Amino acid sequence: MTIHKEGHSLLIGLLVVLAALNAPLYYYMPEFGIWHGVALTVSVILFLLILQFFRNPRRSIPQGDNLVIAPADGKVVVIEETEESEYFNDKRIQISIFMSPLNVHLSKNPISGIIKYFKYHPGKFLVAWHPKSSTDNERTTFVTENKNGVQVLYRQIAGALARRIRWYVKEGDSVNQGEEFGFIKFGSRIDIYLPLDTKINVNIEQKTRGGETIIAELPSR
Repeated sequence: MTIHKEGHSLLIGLLVVLAALNAPLYYYMPEFGIWHGVALTVSVILFLLILQFFRNPRRSIPQGDNLVIAPADGKVVVIEETEESEYFNDKRIQISIFMSPLNVHLSKNPISGIIKYFKYHPGKFLVAWHPKSSTDNERTTFVTENKNGVQVLYRQIAGALARRIRWYVKEGDSVNQGEEFGFIKFGSRIDIYLPLDTKINVNIEQKTRGGETIIAELPSR
């Protein structure tokens, strides 16, 4: 396991801040040994919590033109037929995966193919499970088309704590299934929109592992 690049500067800055807060206690109040221990313990716990957020574990990525891989670690909170109004303008099956601050927050390509559409939407920061977070929150929208001509739309959605979305791909790029396309800092969700005749392989409340869990199987065209 490695630490993701998005965490490098933040973790270094956090170390400097924690050192600056702890050093005066040892220098100016050497007699308060118990408080030194409390401050050090709190600092270590805080640093480890932030450190685990940026972990980048190795994953065994399944490969298949018809397979849809979970784009994130988290919990399935929505599986429903809905109207997708930004790109397809028709009915699709929506699968939403909620990420808590304890999950790995890398965003992984659910399928291989060409990115046919990309758009960044500024917006609000409603809690990620709010019904309107998919349309009102800050978000990015991607559409990837696989070699069989099947298109999948997916969105990174910011939440109440997630105030920064990163993406590393653009329209026209060729992407590989299971490789990272972005990062969301401090908890949020990803929505995936699939053709109605897609076979769904997950259930509500099921935990997913980004780049590893097969959440659906696309129809052949």
